[in-house]
Amino acid sequence: MNVYLTLFVFALIDHVTAAMPKFVFAHFIVGNAASLTQEQWESEIKLAKHSLIDGFALNIAQQDTNTDQILQKAYAAAGQVGNFSLFLSFDYLSGDPWPVDRVIDTINKYKESPPQFYYDDKPFVSTFEGVANIDDWPTIRNKTDCFAMPDWTSLGPQRFAEVRHNVDGFFSWDAWPAGADDKTTNSDQVWKNATHGRPYMMPVSPWFYTNLPQWNKNWLWKGAQLWTYRWEQIYRFQPDFVQIISWNDYGESHYVGPVHDDGIPQGAARYVENNPHDAWRELLPYFIASYKLGDRSRIRITRDTLVYWYRPNPNQSGSNGGTTGNCPQQGQQAMDPAALAEDKIYIAVLIKEPSWIGVRIGSNNNITSFYARQAGLSMFEVPFNGQTGNTTFWIVRNETEVVYTTGPAITTDCIDGMVNWNAVVGSS
Repeated sequence: MNVYLTLFVFALIDHVTAAMPKFVFAHFIVGNAASLTQEQWESEIKLAKHSLIDGFALNIAQQDTNTDQILQKAYAAAGQVGNFSLFLSFDYLSGDPWPVDRVIDTINKYKESPPQFYYDDKPFVSTFEGVANIDDWPTIRNKTDCFAMPDWTSLGPQRFAEVRHNVDGFFSWDAWPAGADDKTTNSDQVWKNATHGRPYMMPVSPWFYTNLPQWNKNWLWKGAQLWTYRWEQIYRFQPDFVQIISWNDYGESHYVGPVHDDGIPQGAARYVENNPHDAWRELLPYFIASYKLGDRSRIRITRDTLVYWYRPNPNQSGSNGGTTGNCPQQGQQAMDPAALAEDKIYIAVLIKEPSWIGVRIGSNNNITSFYARQAGLSMFEVPFNGQTGNTTFWIVRNETEVVYTTGPAITTDCIDGMVNWNAVVGSS
């Protein structure tokens, strides 16, 4: 019997989660949510649930004095909405490391809250890095009875294998390709092997660009079709868990949740404002259902949808802002960002039947057409080829236009004279 999937009504949620013990979470920066009311938290959670996301990994930094106040609103909101999980992710890099007693107290304070995610009958806990505090975790686990799945990616698989007895699983932060080649699952396999049978959480992210001098951050990694092909890798790799990086990390341009201006870090507004990413979530029900079911043939598309993304500025239209391709601080070779951020429009379509896809840049008659030969997901790319102006997209079937939408202009007018390496994302 087929499972029916639409992008608006997901009766599939309970069926999928009951049938397959797999989970998808989104990384949520609590420090960017200081201004959110409980009602706004409820709205965020409903949007995530609508996309088949199971819960939020709540990134908390020890230097933030309002963390407890925000967490109380988050847990209350999740409890009010229902059927949505939360777990704590202790950030050891954004400030000073977490003292072991505060980690224990924080876990114990929230572990009995109904939205707290449990795995193997234990409250689930993660980290962002923290490799200098590895020896804290036997004590933390003993005093909280938590299921610890840290991100210690900087440790490397070989060194992690030497300390894996301290934890219960592993979450990799290695979500982006280094250099011009697409990302593969090679690193995922190495990390999974290093866990020696413990659960593995696989990362997925749509984009990466940051220019925050106050944190010595100014680089990009290749995005392109990363959002689509990485989910295909997840479908085939079938990890125990998936974590989306991120829901609201605006400063690194990989947010898939709504933009709240109060949460944008200083200096990031130039490349975040007017660059919504919400439409990337339109693809999540298909991606997540595919992963959880493990059999895409059981999914039937009942609504034609087109999602597009591209950078608003051609890569030679202004200063590169000192941005490098790759991250030299991580030992990667610095590259020209234009070599990794090509002037292209990326399109993903979910269609009920074979269809023609049309794309136009500007107001000329130069229309690029593609034929999607089968129902389901198809991806296409259209080079800018020096063209500027608003974008237009069609899906045509049997000589009838079934989808029509437009996107914001590709322009050589760069804010502050600098190319915006972030993506603008939209959908039909």
